[in-house]
Amino acid sequence: MSRTVDARGSRCPHPVIALARAAVAAEPQTVIELLADDPVSLTDVPAWCRMRGARLQGTVDEGDHWRFVVVIER
Repeated sequence: MSRTVDARGSRCPHPVIALARAAVAAEPQTVIELLADDPVSLTDVPAWCRMRGARLQGTVDEGDHWRFVVVIER
């Protein structure tokens, strides 16, 4: 299962909060793609994954935003 969370236009800490809300409702092994254009997300998302036991599968530079691919592993 996968879902996309569009947090473009939001500033810290809102992209990570949106990711956390999506993760709460997600089943294990769900892939969440977070779209964010706040540069702080480049450090916030990996830190959130480490603290929450999620796996950051990849970060893709889409030009005007980043696509964070996160796997919920609980």
